[in-house]
Amino acid sequence: MKWLEICVYTTDAGLDAVLLAFSSAGLDQVSIEESHERAMAFLNERAVYWDFADYEKVGVDKPCVKAYVADVPENEPVVAEVKAAIARLRETGLGFDAGSLSVVVSRMDDADWENNWKAYYKPLKIGRRLYVLPCWLTDPAPEGRVTLKLDPGVAFGTGEHHTTRMCLELLEQAVKPGDEMLDLGCGSGILSVASILLGAKRAVAVDIDPVAEHVAIENAAMNGVDAAKYEVRIGDLLANDVLRASIRREYDVVCANIVAGVIIALSPFAKACCKQGAPFIVSGIIDEREDEVKEAVNNAGFTVETILRSEGWVAMLLRA
Repeated sequence: MKWLEICVYTTDAGLDAVLLAFSSAGLDQVSIEESHERAMAFLNERAVYWDFADYEKVGVDKPCVKAYVADVPENEPVVAEVKAAIARLRETGLGFDAGSLSVVVSRMDDADWENNWKAYYKPLKIGRRLYVLPCWLTDPAPEGRVTLKLDPGVAFGTGEHHTTRMCLELLEQAVKPGDEMLDLGCGSGILSVASILLGAKRAVAVDIDPVAEHVAIENAAMNGVDAAKYEVRIGDLLANDVLRASIRREYDVVCANIVAGVIIALSPFAKACCKQGAPFIVSGIIDEREDEVKEAVNNAGFTVETILRSEGWVAMLLRA
């Protein structure tokens, strides 16, 4: 099967009008690509949950709307109707700049879009003891390493990013057999599942994203983790007093691979969840905010024991 990509170039202001034009041609399943500025503005509205985004990788130079149809004679009228709808749009007094409204139709070879991304994920040796393995591979772990299987296709947190890798390196130094562990901002569950594989007897994982619940549980099951040892809770720890109360107790290890702003806000709660002398591992911190995080965790009662840095990112092992 070959495909036709129908792309209409516009501006951020013109995206809605172009969407209506596609819809009038019977195409409602489309891809919308916003400008760098609009995408960054969206992130800035939610800045409490992130610290850094690469401007060049968020958004595009030329906003556009794309749709894909099979390259068969029956779809020729669909392409013609999109062109006609855009032509009508050009003649309409929109009252704003909708850009060129140029229509570009490209032929594309068939691709296994569902699975081709898997080629980019390879087994990873992390620290001295961990071997992170995509779930579709069966490579045996090198001697002395524990295999941590993950499905990278369903949620963030695969071990490839500097923040997660550094967190795992610190975690393998901190976790001891029989520990109880708390994972704040668990995502895919990689840190809490790794903790159990490294010897922890129980882990509690928390995330604001409802998707994380089934993803983390599935990753735990994939690694043979007993469901009785693994609990996932969903909610906003910054706003939900009931959630905080339900998980507040003293843990042997606490970690938070989130962002600086959330780490700062959660530091007093994390301190309340740490046994005396317990490690609190934090990551996801851009280097510009390192000093700010240090000040906040010191004020919360932690001391900084170890700092790892990698390409602009910082991870710390703190002691309660």
